[in-house]
Amino acid sequence: MDLPLTLTICAGLLALAVFAGWRGARPPNPDRGPRLMPWRFIMLLAAAGLLAMLVHVVNLLGLTTGRN
Repeated sequence: MDLPLTLTICAGLLALAVFAGWRGARPPNPDRGPRLMPWRFIMLLAAAGLLAMLVHVVNLLGLTTGRN
């Protein structure tokens, strides 16, 4: 993947993590029933994906991560 596509994916994952964090932090509403989306788990997955994408950005910028 090239740098603009990677940065676009990073922005999307960041937006998803922030949105899911906001939705997961809202208090439950018993009148509407149980939550059907696991917002905190979605936030965790988006943050993990964002971390992987940030490592990929660093590699694209020329720094070597991992073993030589």
